[in-house]
Order: sequence, then structure tokens, then C-alpha cells
Amino acid sequence: MNLSNYTLLDRFCKYLQIDTEADPNSVTQPSSEKQKNLSKILVEELHAMGIVDAELDEFGYVYATIPSNTDKQVPILCFCSHVDTSPDVTGKGVKPVVHANYDGGLIHFEDDKSLVLSAEEHTYLKERIGDTIITASGTTLLGADDKAGVAIIMDFANYIIHHPEVKHGAIKILFTPDEEIGRGVDAIDMKKLGADFGYTLDGGERGVLEGESFSADGMKVIFEGISAHPGYAKNKMVSAIKVASHFVELLPKNTWSPETTSGKEGFVHPLHIEGGIETTFVQFIIRDFETAKLKEYENQIEQLAQEAIAAYPGATFKIEVKEQYRNMREMLDQYPQVMGNAMEAYKRAGLQTRIESIRGGTDGSRLSFMGLPCPNIFTGEMAIHSRKEYVSLQDMEKAVEVLINLCQVWEEHHF
Repeated sequence: MNLSNYTLLDRFCKYLQIDTEADPNSVTQPSSEKQKNLSKILVEELHAMGIVDAELDEFGYVYATIPSNTDKQVPILCFCSHVDTSPDVTGKGVKPVVHANYDGGLIHFEDDKSLVLSAEEHTYLKERIGDTIITASGTTLLGADDKAGVAIIMDFANYIIHHPEVKHGAIKILFTPDEEIGRGVDAIDMKKLGADFGYTLDGGERGVLEGESFSADGMKVIFEGISAHPGYAKNKMVSAIKVASHFVELLPKNTWSPETTSGKEGFVHPLHIEGGIETTFVQFIIRDFETAKLKEYENQIEQLAQEAIAAYPGATFKIEVKEQYRNMREMLDQYPQVMGNAMEAYKRAGLQTRIESIRGGTDGSRLSFMGLPCPNIFTGEMAIHSRKEYVSLQDMEKAVEVLINLCQVWEEHHF
């Protein structure tokens, strides 16, 4: 496939320099208005390609349609990526650095001489010798998560619009805000989107196709104590701080947590604790590939909370549980052609598909339960949410090739 018309590297480096960090403490939609700065540029670029209906709505979503160029009745596909970057590491002032023809040695960061990216620590780099590697300069994350996906979709759109010999049905493009803080599809207009099946572009290593994610709940355990003047508190005060601390101490030490699990194991993760004498809460995320296990974990947490208040007579607690997302496999299993056609597209791109599970979730996890079955395709983004984040340009190019193949596979399989 002739990829000479690609503009991938230029687009990607341009997008990286626009600060789109999400704000988990904001209640607005999107959480940070600056995310729209990139989205506006994407709309302008889509218009310049000739995609006339590209638009940015008030909530920060970009919708666009590439019309069908076939007489066949082909299901409408959606390709989706998110514009925001993680708040874990600053995304302000990203300076992309291009390392051409990577030789397998150490990659140094020009703005932090103490920072080194090595193939010994990041073993995937050993597979990318000879590639063009893009990093940041050492003081920020790169933002390949998920601006690599954004650039891939934009370059795919540019390619097929200028190559009418590539036959395809209607294709919807969707760019979302706030995926990194779990709110990527909160205000999406599914009717406006109007797609039948989807693919997110938000994965890692070349050749990986993710059709399964965690199921996820958020859980808050709220402990109520009894306040009293500390000078006269004997036999009166019950400190909610101490109750909550005792409760956290009761959690298993060698199992059940992110730092002690891998593969298909789920976990219970206390990620925030806050409060005072009267009220202290512990915030959890609960994860497992089997949705039914979430309730088991939550019941065990409740038992530990009961044990904690038993040690502090007078204390009470209550629990709040909020569903976050569910394992996309539950929906994808009902539509095997979604994964099957992707595997065929990988094969045509010269790739052996590696089916893997996401120890997390993507927009596709929730979209799958909103009527858009949606697995996840690789982009090459690696060491995400860190200052050592990197991506291979050749991985991104291969993902564009997969999308070109994918829309043709769907067209060929319908009449």
C-alpha cells in the first residue's frame, strides 16, 4: 500500500503541542475548556478535507461523516479517539522530539538530563529498532495517549478521501473529551453519531486487538464518628479518621490490589481518603473481568467496614456504589463480525493479531453498552501517563493501514 500521501508525523506533532489536560476536579463538560482548542483545529482540518458535516458541539465532541462510496448496504462504522491527556503528568508545553532510525540504545531527554528511556526497562523498544521514535523533552508527558489515535484517524480520513478506489460504507469520526477521567461519553449524542459498530484507537503494541475490558464500579465507604472537645473527650469522642484508618489496615496485603495482581485477576483499590473527626470517607475503584465478582468484592469491603466499626463503638458507616463501565466482551460476543473483520484487516496489513484484555477501560467499554459494540485497536502509545511516554511512527502508520483495510473488509462482506 502506497502511504506516500501520509501527513501523520506533522499532524501528530502539531496536536501534541496543544494542551488538552483533563481536570478531574471540574464539574463542567468538558472538564477543561482548553480541550476544545484541539477539537476546533480537527474540525477545521476535516472541513479542509471536504468533510462538510464536521462539527464541534458545546460538550466538546467532534462528529464527522465520510460518506459511503459504494452501492452496497454496509453497516456504518465509527472510529473514535479522545483528545484529552491524563492529569497524572502535566501536558502543558509539550515539546515533541523525533528520534529517527532508533538504534536500540538509550534515549536521552533534552530538558531533563537525569531521565533516560532504555530498551532494558521498556522492552518493546527492542522490537522497534530502526523505527522513528517520538518522545517529549523530559518535563511533560508526550500525549500519545490518545493523540496518536487522533492523528491516525485524521490521516486515515485524509487518505481514503483522496483515494476513491478504496471502497467503503459510511464512516463516522468521533473525538471525545475527558476519557482520562472516566467521563468520555457522558454527554455523547448517540442519535447524532448514528453508527452501527465502532472501533476505538487507544491501544498499545502493534498487532494487539483488545476485545475485553474490566468491568468497573466506584465505591465510597463513609465512616461517621462522634466529635467532642479534645480536652473533655474521654469516653465521648469516636474519631472517624481512626475508624477509616483501621478499616484500610484490614485490607489484604498480598492480594486484591493493583500492586499484587496481573493478567485476568481483578482488584480493589483505595485511591483517596479524606475527612475529619466526624466524617471520613475512603474512595475505591473495583475492577474485574467478571461483572458478578464486583458485587462479591463490595460485599467483602462491607464486611471489613463492619469489623472496623465494631472496634470503635459508636461509629457507623454507609456505602455508596456507582457503576462506571462493563466488560465490552459481553456485547462483542453478540457480534463476532466486529472482531472477525478487524482480525482480517490486521492480516491484510501483514500482522498476526494478538487478542488481549485491557486491565482498565476505554470509551469503547461504555459505548459497547450504549449500542455501539466497540473493541480497541493499537496505536503504538507506550509508557503512557509518564514523562517517558513514547510512540513509534511506524506503529501509527501500520494502524492507519489497518483502518484502510478494515473499511474495505466491511464493504466486501456485504451486498
